[in-house]
Amino acid sequence: MQSKNVITQVVNPRLTVYSEENFRGLRRILRGNLGIRNLENLLGGVDSLRFFSTNPNATLVLFSRTRFRGEFRVIRGNRNIRDLDDLLAGRDVESLISSNQRLTFAQIRQIRRTGVLPRGYRTI
Repeated sequence: MQSKNVITQVVNPRLTVYSEENFRGLRRILRGNLGIRNLENLLGGVDSLRFFSTNPNATLVLFSRTRFRGEFRVIRGNRNIRDLDDLLAGRDVESLISSNQRLTFAQIRQIRRTGVLPRGYRTI
């Protein structure tokens, strides 16, 4: 019998989103550089998440409005967030960007201004 070589490739970052607080309810695992324009359209709403990357400069950006608008919070490195409610100065998280590279504040402000993600990013 002939053995087959299997090639696996891990794509980071890995973003796991949950429909309920405390990592409960429906879940979806998303990989790679991406932006979610409206968290309400995913799983009927996202209330908690886990962000993982082997790159310490990986960036998670949380926005207070849909389509990457409003106030934002930048998180570098791995993070588990049990509750997205009221996370941004009393406002809920409505959209986000998950990146395996370091996004600068200038890049984030440009995304907020234009609503356009950098080349190579998926939009959900």
